[in-house]
Amino acid sequence: MARRSKKHAGFGGQNKEQRVRIVQNADMTSKIIADDSAGYIAHEVRDALDRPLHDLRISLLDRCNFRCPYCMPETEFHDDYQFLTRSQRLTHKEILQVAHVATQLGVSKLRLTGGEPLLDKKLPELVRGLAALPGVEDLALTTNAILLAPIAAELAEAGLHRVTISLDSMDEQVFRTMSGGRGELATVLAGIKAAEEAGLSPIKINVVVERGVNDHTVLELLDHFRGTGHIVRLIEFMDVGNRNGWRRMQVVPSRELLAKVQERWPLRSLDRNYPGEVARRYQYVDGQGEIGFISSVTEPFCGSCSRARLSSDGMLYTCLFATQGTDLREPIRNGANDDELGDILSRIWLQRADRYSELRRSDVAEHHALSKVEMYRIGG
Repeated sequence: MARRSKKHAGFGGQNKEQRVRIVQNADMTSKIIADDSAGYIAHEVRDALDRPLHDLRISLLDRCNFRCPYCMPETEFHDDYQFLTRSQRLTHKEILQVAHVATQLGVSKLRLTGGEPLLDKKLPELVRGLAALPGVEDLALTTNAILLAPIAAELAEAGLHRVTISLDSMDEQVFRTMSGGRGELATVLAGIKAAEEAGLSPIKINVVVERGVNDHTVLELLDHFRGTGHIVRLIEFMDVGNRNGWRRMQVVPSRELLAKVQERWPLRSLDRNYPGEVARRYQYVDGQGEIGFISSVTEPFCGSCSRARLSSDGMLYTCLFATQGTDLREPIRNGANDDELGDILSRIWLQRADRYSELRRSDVAEHHALSKVEMYRIGG
């Protein structure tokens, strides 16, 4: 693995494209990305299907203050449920080591998830450390926003770039149903406002759409956020984990939602912002903003997936629907240095051939029956 200077400096005010050298390896499996002036050297790895490792999603803890039925149903995650202990979770120092090594392999986008990441009381300190890593171009947070308002400005000051808010309905009763009876809609909206005032934008609003539960409230939610600059993304209800009782009939296909939205507000399609972007982007013709559709069930995008996911107990997963991961906590606690950890990460990614969502289309029953990692452990 290529070594990186210990200098914790980014690309400064200069244009990155003007300062970075890229040399493709002869076997086309990896490339060297280097900026000697900033002490930045990254060895980008590609998996068995030629997909690069560009994104790392970091789950800080497995706890949440919601009990969304499609993620952490109350019947399963009750008061006696045994979540991870503090010693079982990665420390911030250990998370920073993994993130640092990941940037040496081409990762430029980091996202903090949970559970609910704002339950980590020292989150600004971790954000500050991650923001200082060379090569990090995008540092984001996914949250239900219940705890966001009091800390939004501090997170922005620490170096957080933007937030994604999970909000499934603007109908009070439907919101309560989909949050498992936890939290208040007004508190979520206050969190969104605080994030906007802190400059944590563009703010994305993630909406899991489930037939017969909240699909009838989608237009109301879109109407609320039109013209605000926030981007609503409508997500097909997915068979993540094994506890949400997923059935194909509960999925509202994106094409059906798109047609419904088009009847109310004409849309025009937009190009992707970057390779591997999961949402199909549309713009309101009247200029009132942008919406996106994430269609993992009906239009899988495995072929461009560049994400790895780190659970709070140190397991690295290479797919949202993974059946198993690789333990990084043990080698880290046994003293693995950055080069050794980098070798482990490289091997994991080079062998990766995951494409669950594409395979699901051919045999839904067989693939849904697989014992998959739960979403609350690795974020969305």
